[in-house]
Amino acid sequence: MTAQTALITEDELDILEEFLFSPAVSEEALDLISAHGLLCAINISPVEVPESEWLELLFDGEPKWESDTQKAQMLDLLRKLYRTIGSDLYSDQEILLPCELTLETEDDEELPEITLWAQSFMEGVFIREEEWFGDDEESVAGLLLPIMVASDLFDDSEITDIRKDRALSEEMCEQIPEVLIDLYLNYHAPEK
Repeated sequence: MTAQTALITEDELDILEEFLFSPAVSEEALDLISAHGLLCAINISPVEVPESEWLELLFDGEPKWESDTQKAQMLDLLRKLYRTIGSDLYSDQEILLPCELTLETEDDEELPEITLWAQSFMEGVFIREEEWFGDDEESVAGLLLPIMVASDLFDDSEITDIRKDRALSEEMCEQIPEVLIDLYLNYHAPEK
């Protein structure tokens, strides 16, 4: 495996997570869970989203880099995370999300981690919304439904009814890894 295609390691994820929590980045910057959600959407997107655009969204502006070395290291880690997600999707492997697939919260959490992940995924959809929904809005919305439910960003009746049903909501959250593969194939697999 070349350096270009090397996948991100657990240790590298820890380094990246620590940086995303550091004072070097905006308070509005995404944490690792949210960054993962955004990068899943960017990988699945039916059209390419330039790196500069998703970095701007992820960091909410330019971080206060300590050095060019730190900047190069963090950008390399983000690119590795992006490529790792892309590699899993391309190989039809279920994506391991960096959070529990549940709407249950820990005592100190304001929002479930899956909700933070799903909100960032939807941010990634919204930046190219026309292309995502362009050809087949109904089936794409159907595929996105579990993520839309988890994100708690939508107040139309179908989604609010699902969210009121705890068991159904939980079931939908558990479907998200499969949904990611289905969405990817929807845009990137040649017609059979």
